[in-house]
Amino acid sequence: MEAMKYTEGARHIGDLLRDKNIVLKGADALSQRGFTQVPNHVLRSDKISPGAKLAYAMLLSYAWQNDFCFPGQERLAKDMGAGVRSVVRYIQELEEEHFVAIKKRGQGRSNLYELNLTANRKRKVS
Repeated sequence: MEAMKYTEGARHIGDLLRDKNIVLKGADALSQRGFTQVPNHVLRSDKISPGAKLAYAMLLSYAWQNDFCFPGQERLAKDMGAGVRSVVRYIQELEEEHFVAIKKRGQGRSNLYELNLTANRKRKVS
């Protein structure tokens, strides 16, 4: 099995794992439950709060295996150790800065969150 060269085109992590181009060694009780990679443009953004960055990471952790996610805000709040009102504020930040697009799925159903994994160079007009 040959490793993918850095210079080749970027591929989705799900494709890499299906093709077995990434082998994880040394899994312990902590890492067996998985891990989440967060794009640096999110981590280093001065446009969103630390809470919004954590919310993005949590949404990414839910979506990583399926390419989409729709957790309830209560679930997200519990997993983040935050209140639901804070989670709503964090998600609004992410949406305003185009890190996340939200699709309403109807009364009583959780929203569908689409995560933008690329740096958005557009600036908002004041």
